Amino acid sequence: MNLAALPRILPGLRGSRALRWTHTRLGQLQRTFDKALPQAHCPLTAAFSTSSCVPRKKVMFPGALDSEYTHELRFASNVESIPTYQVMDTDGKVLDAANDPQVTEEEARKIYKNMHVLNVMDQIMYEAQRQGRISFYMTNFGEEALIGSAAALDPKDQVFGQYREAGVLLQRGFTIQQFMDQCYSNEKDLGKGRQMPIHYGTKELHFQTISSPLATQIPQAAGAAYAMRREGKKLCAMCYFGEGAASEGDFHAGLNMAATIGCPVIFFCRNNGYSISTPSIEQYRGDGIASRGIGYGIDTIRVDGNDIWAIYAATKAARKIAVEQNKPILIEAMTYRISHHSTSDDSSAYRSKKE
Repeated sequence: MNLAALPRILPGLRGSRALRWTHTRLGQLQRTFDKALPQAHCPLTAAFSTSSCVPRKKVMFPGALDSEYTHELRFASNVESIPTYQVMDTDGKVLDAANDPQVTEEEARKIYKNMHVLNVMDQIMYEAQRQGRISFYMTNFGEEALIGSAAALDPKDQVFGQYREAGVLLQRGFTIQQFMDQCYSNEKDLGKGRQMPIHYGTKELHFQTISSPLATQIPQAAGAAYAMRREGKKLCAMCYFGEGAASEGDFHAGLNMAATIGCPVIFFCRNNGYSISTPSIEQYRGDGIASRGIGYGIDTIRVDGNDIWAIYAATKAARKIAVEQNKPILIEAMTYRISHHSTSDDSSAYRSKKE
């Protein structure tokens, strides 16, 4: 753009404050674009230029710096489906030795034990609710491998959970007694009985208290991550949510904020196929939740949510990127909710027992 030509084009503004401001601002933009995209070209600049214009391939508009010109009138509808990362086969064998998690036997035993403890606790507490001993409960059947993500985090990373992160707490050291105290709302409950059962929280283990409204934790996690970045802490925030929560406005606000200001946060979506009674096919038409991360300019990966080592490896790599590069990561874990949504739900009303 030839900014010197502006006074000739707009003689009525010659010497005005508006023209000086425009000249300065456009000059700044021109230098920015020339540095970022030296081969870029915007056809609109020809209207303000007295020099010859040589067409170039890339667009210079600030709203889409990676776009290229095309003469084909075509609406974008499909992109290549995002693959699902897997480490083990269905028999538990590592498919590629290069992807072996290389955890110690002690670490593997701890993870395995917590998966079993979680499963047994869920069975007991589900029955306790049916007996009227507690008012409400949500199980984690089918999603126990989520514990792998907790094993890959730093103990001081801030965790923002939704409903099915009891395994994360187990991995961090939350005791069975503390689980019981919260679910039974007794005097030893850390929340002093002010929350519904399974709405856990502990400052000591850096696990923010769960709240009932969907997706509220997503922008909160982005904000906490940004605060840690400003403080110079080499830590990140981990934010868990289900694919149903991704339909909430807070999901979009949180991801966009994290991407634009550079927040070291991992968004972990548990896509278990159902948002209470609504199957995923009725929730969205795109390529799962992972494709939305790419749309927001966030590095994204989809993993087998029943493969604990795939979850572990993906989370470990995601944390490294988030902390070292101060950027958000989205992980979509594909799994299946075996149980009812909660003790207030009867899934036989919307899916067959055969399924």
